[in-house]
Amino acid sequence: MKALLNLCRKRLESLLAQADIHIDGKRPWDITVHDERLFTRVLVDGALGFGESYMDGWWECQQLDELMYRILRCGMQARIHSWRDLLASLKARLVNLQDPRRAFQIGEDHYDLGDDLYQAMLDKRLIYSCAYWKKAYDLESAQEAKLDLIARKLRLEAGMRVLDIGCGWGGAAQFFAERYGVKVYGVTVSKNQAQYAQTLCQGLPVTVELKDYRAIEGRFDCGYSIGMFEHVGVKNYTVYFDVIRRCLPEDGLFVLHTIGANVSANYGNPWVTRYIFPNSMLPSLAQIGKAIEKRCIVEDLHNFGPDYERTLLSWYANFERNWPSLRARYGERFFRMWRFYLLSFAGAFRARYLQLWQIVLSPRGRAERYDAPR
Repeated sequence: MKALLNLCRKRLESLLAQADIHIDGKRPWDITVHDERLFTRVLVDGALGFGESYMDGWWECQQLDELMYRILRCGMQARIHSWRDLLASLKARLVNLQDPRRAFQIGEDHYDLGDDLYQAMLDKRLIYSCAYWKKAYDLESAQEAKLDLIARKLRLEAGMRVLDIGCGWGGAAQFFAERYGVKVYGVTVSKNQAQYAQTLCQGLPVTVELKDYRAIEGRFDCGYSIGMFEHVGVKNYTVYFDVIRRCLPEDGLFVLHTIGANVSANYGNPWVTRYIFPNSMLPSLAQIGKAIEKRCIVEDLHNFGPDYERTLLSWYANFERNWPSLRARYGERFFRMWRFYLLSFAGAFRARYLQLWQIVLSPRGRAERYDAPR
């Protein structure tokens, strides 16, 4: 057993050295090992073992975001082939992991964790997606800038009927109704979000329902989806865009705001799908492009992925600062899990391993030239 541990340690040390990461080193991004079983666990279980062993306290790192940046920037993750990845890929090929029967699982397991958690972490509108930092000075102003950017891309005018697919806690719908005088119809698969949004938007021309996107009916002038497409799944992309085509006029505008992957895959990160976003997966541009053929026309594509790093670091700062009020309910293992989630994603965006796209679509295209604001 000792010989196997030494062999695995040397292998992991060699891989980490390519990213200038040392085991038991003294720099903020180096790994301090508390349990030598880490070496075999990572090599056998890959990303899942790496994340779980951190949650279990087997290793520590002062600057997780920089650690993940270095791992992803040098492509180390592609050199560890876990049997779990092969199994996840096979399962995704055989099963529609995001079919209607599973549609509400993400709401129950993630978004319904507790409003107190998200209130402690997010901005005052509870906008749980990438902010826009071009001219912003803090999280509140950056999230408002993002909402205003979407409004301008949609050419919102008073009286318009607007579709919101995945409306979250209602902050975007409230913003558009108050600032632009539009009527918003939003759907979410989270009970907590639906109840919160309905209360938040009382007295406004906003309707929020607990409903899967596939069940949406009616006609709208335009629409948007902010941070929801990551839960749709590649097997359902054509259905998703069929909904947009069915619900919007031929020249109607739709803003798709989503995290994106550089390389096409059919399943998500094993640790992320087990502990953070069940049944999630990130789309590639190739997958989106294939799904919108004969369904929608791309009017504009805007990538501001680096802004997500700053957003995630702002969320983590809020989460850490407010943790004392959350500790009794969530516990220390949850803290390590949530810390790993937020900071590893920040590192992934810093490495440009992940992107953030706003794609403006129209079922048949606009007759006039479309110049998207920035």
